[in-house]
Amino acid sequence: MKNVTITLDEDTAARARVQAAERNMSLSRYIGELLRRELRHTDEYEAAYRAWRKRKPFPLKGSPQPYPKREECGAHGWAARARR
Repeated sequence: MKNVTITLDEDTAARARVQAAERNMSLSRYIGELLRRELRHTDEYEAAYRAWRKRKPFPLKGSPQPYPKREECGAHGWAARARR
């Protein structure tokens, strides 16, 4: 374990103390757990991003189709409200 010193504003420190106490943890351990969780989340996100980037593009099926015209969207939704 490595000891570090951090600086918190009074409100943050008070809220962190309450959260730690509610979990029966020391403030130091509570902050350590928060950091560990955040770093693990970041690592998982980065791994998922790298896996996504490795995937090869896939061909779209069929030929490209133009978007429908506003009038073709029907009388429902935003197109109908726009005509009023």
